[in-house]
Amino acid sequence: MAKDTVEVLIQGGKATAAPPLGPALGPKGVNIGKVVADINAKTKDYAGMQVPVKVIIDTDDKSYTIEIGTPPVSALIKKELNLKKGAGNVPKDGFAGDLSMDILLKIVRMKEDALTGKTTKDKAKEIVGSCRSMGITIDGKSSEDMIKAINSGAYDSKF
Repeated sequence: MAKDTVEVLIQGGKATAAPPLGPALGPKGVNIGKVVADINAKTKDYAGMQVPVKVIIDTDDKSYTIEIGTPPVSALIKKELNLKKGAGNVPKDGFAGDLSMDILLKIVRMKEDALTGKTTKDKAKEIVGSCRSMGITIDGKSSEDMIKAINSGAYDSKF
């Protein structure tokens, strides 16, 4: 049972048989229309974002499985806050936005497999670090103050 893998970057919910997907799948002998429909169904929640997609094809019977990656944390934060970019210079330009703890935890759940923390609390602190580099506050607190609050147990009920 030989496997062949096609890896592409697709805009969420908008895969087509056009390049890069169609030409990569064509020689593999799979039903391109069905693969495109399956990818669009699996990536619809990531509309407007680039999503890494792997199509793993069994070359014997032409069956396939689709693995969907997740966009970078920064892309998820920008989507949730409806931002084009983060703050370039926080002291001078101010913060780009404020993320609620509930949205932060939603991002933790979306990226759970890609984060390195052992606990949800550790993973939340990773997302807070991304917020810091983007000039984003969390529940009105700077990233440093949020890390202190998380470490002190102020948000333990959410984890």
